Amino acid sequence: MECSVKFILVVYLQLWMVTWIHAMTRQQLKNSGKLMKKTCMPKNDVTEEQIGEIEGGKFLEERNVMCYIACIYSVTQVVKNNKLSYDAVIKQIDTMFPAEMKDAVKATALKCKDVAKKYKDLCEASYWTAKCMYDADPKNFIFP
Repeated sequence: MECSVKFILVVYLQLWMVTWIHAMTRQQLKNSGKLMKKTCMPKNDVTEEQIGEIEGGKFLEERNVMCYIACIYSVTQVVKNNKLSYDAVIKQIDTMFPAEMKDAVKATALKCKDVAKKYKDLCEASYWTAKCMYDADPKNFIFP
């Protein structure tokens, strides 16, 4: 099995184990994001300088950054049939996010759910959706 496939399987197993017990803490979410980041950075040929401050609102409008964001969304299983799935986003929020963040993040997801419909390209749809979610609620935005 290819190394990156094994790595993704380990991430899924860890996420499944944590969610089976309880939702993650904010820090656990951030830590699991580090694993996803290690998978998606080389696949999209991005540097830490390009993507390291997305969580703080720095979105470089570059194709490889857009596709990095799409990769993260794919790894978190919110991409269905090559499109962002609002229902999958809500399911992940319910499963993964701490109780104190769920309502705010769901409200932001609802506010931004139609952004992706403006784009046929998954990379662009992911980028602009992530940017919308940051702009709507920077305090609760978590992104690796």
